[in-house]
Amino acid sequence: MTLSIFIQNVMNALQWGSFYALIALGYSMVYGVLLLINFAHGDIFMVGAYIGFFISTFLLGAYGFQLPWKLSGGLVIFLTFLLTMALTAGVGVAIERVAYRPLRRKGVSRLYLVITALMVGLLLENGNLALLGASRRNFPELIPKVLYSVGGVNFSNTKIIVIIVTLLVFVFLQTVVLKTKWGMAMRAISYDRMAVPLMGVPVDTIIVMTFVLGSSMAAVAGILFAVSYPVLEPYMGALVGWKAFIAAVVGGIGEIRGAIAGGFILGFTEIFVATVFPSTFRDLIAFGVLLLILTLRPNGIFGIARRTKV
Repeated sequence: MTLSIFIQNVMNALQWGSFYALIALGYSMVYGVLLLINFAHGDIFMVGAYIGFFISTFLLGAYGFQLPWKLSGGLVIFLTFLLTMALTAGVGVAIERVAYRPLRRKGVSRLYLVITALMVGLLLENGNLALLGASRRNFPELIPKVLYSVGGVNFSNTKIIVIIVTLLVFVFLQTVVLKTKWGMAMRAISYDRMAVPLMGVPVDTIIVMTFVLGSSMAAVAGILFAVSYPVLEPYMGALVGWKAFIAAVVGGIGEIRGAIAGGFILGFTEIFVATVFPSTFRDLIAFGVLLLILTLRPNGIFGIARRTKV
């Protein structure tokens, strides 16, 4: 393998790992606060991609409705991200209010919450299928692709944007969790949810805030994924979501650093395995490597063992 091919694969792995990392952040944030594995999160990623599709096509005048003012390309991109994040966050909050909160208040086992999360994911997938049909949709070209070639390494501007946005999101969430009162409340709830209300912390508000942040990150991942691979279909979030969950577990679920690390580890493993071996071996070898990591670090790379008093 020459140096240029190696660097080319590194760039591809950084982009592919960025998608896993952005989705894994949502898994880790919800688990860190509620100790709940929100298996519907991969489908929220799909919902975010579809919402971004409809908003962007509307702003571009594809439905025969012309806005009274002309929007520049940069403004269309900004509004697409902003509105998609807001609406997808609303979907996440609605799921929490309708599906998770009633069960949580009744004090049922977390097993029932996990089953409910799986049911919500199936509802999102099949609801999309029933409303919009099975036809694939082409995402509009919001960001005109520009190809660069440096030293035999070819990469596009969208690849660079995906990587930079992922790193900025990581820095933002780390700042929120470690440097703000909201983040302090999130960490407090994860340690002792029963004692936190006694200190005047609005638990339900913090949980809603967590779902807002997690769903917003899924929306960002959905738009970036659709910009890079502009084909949408109802089950696009299923496999990607499951892999992102595995990445979050490998990194240490509940840890933002773990979500980023696990996402990039899975991305690098898949890309380099596909480079050396036939593509049919990609998932087999990649999951074998992740299983080896969990064997050596059962709590994940950044995970911490939790002790529960009985």
